Amino acid sequence: MSVVMGQIAHPVGRVNPYRIGHDGVPRILPAGGGISINQRIGDRCVGLAGDHVEPGVSLHNNDREVTGSRKGNNLALITYACVGNRAQVINGPCKGQWGLVTGKHGGVDHVMVDFPTPVLKRLRIGDRIQINSVGLGLQLPDYPNITVMNCSPTLLQRWKLRLHDRGIQVPVTHTIPSALMGSGLGKNTAWRGDVDIQLFDAEIRRRCGLNRLRFGDLVAIVQSDSQFGPSFRQGRTTVGVVVHGNSTVSGHGPGVTPLLTGPAQQLQPIRLPQANLAILFDLRMLPPAKSYRPITACRNRQNISRGIVLPAPNQQTFPQRIEMD
Repeated sequence: MSVVMGQIAHPVGRVNPYRIGHDGVPRILPAGGGISINQRIGDRCVGLAGDHVEPGVSLHNNDREVTGSRKGNNLALITYACVGNRAQVINGPCKGQWGLVTGKHGGVDHVMVDFPTPVLKRLRIGDRIQINSVGLGLQLPDYPNITVMNCSPTLLQRWKLRLHDRGIQVPVTHTIPSALMGSGLGKNTAWRGDVDIQLFDAEIRRRCGLNRLRFGDLVAIVQSDSQFGPSFRQGRTTVGVVVHGNSTVSGHGPGVTPLLTGPAQQLQPIRLPQANLAILFDLRMLPPAKSYRPITACRNRQNISRGIVLPAPNQQTFPQRIEMD
């Protein structure tokens, strides 16, 4: 077990505030970083008026050491931290409160930590959070062909894996074709981030039940290998956890941090609707499962970024529906 630390990261804005969706519509939406007070593990990650929303708290280490690269401290944070590690606030009004590491977001190199909502409301940008990191080097001696990554021993113990002579049965909420995977492919490591699920095809979303995806869902990507970086490979399976929300941008979508990868004959997903970090770690009860369309699939494109449906022209009424998710 090693100790690593980060600060609650401030959201970072781009020079151009618009994100152009795969449908050609520019939108201004909240994105990753900071503290998501009303989005936690177990909440839906599809249909939000947001882009790459990160649930709970997003960590980034901005310190620099005398040696190493300029981003060395943060690269160590995102490498060492494993899903299921415990994290403690070490300064500020919430000093002493404990949370749970729930994923890693590549590109921005954030580590996400879940806390109870009352704690999220009191945390501040810049508060320092220390993680008891354990999981690097974790192996399954009886199953040497299955690679474990980004995964704490505690998560494996709580996952209720079913072991047998031929391999491991792993509870997951969804099974996802590797053809849907987008951003994150091509990297030479799966230890520092995630790979995105593209949700732009309505029929595939319906067939695979992807409109019901939640933050913290444990999912299986079939015909996928992540041992040396995410890639398509027949006869292999990758199992991971959903770590950030959907995106309107082509090639992007809910992110999955890989946890297990190996031969399909030995790594066998079994469907379990409750296979979510919120249940495994007793964080909260899951809200009722509902199906949500991505905002690019909604008819009222001009106003979806604000979650408001306006009345018909010449109709003097208040807006019919206001969503605050």
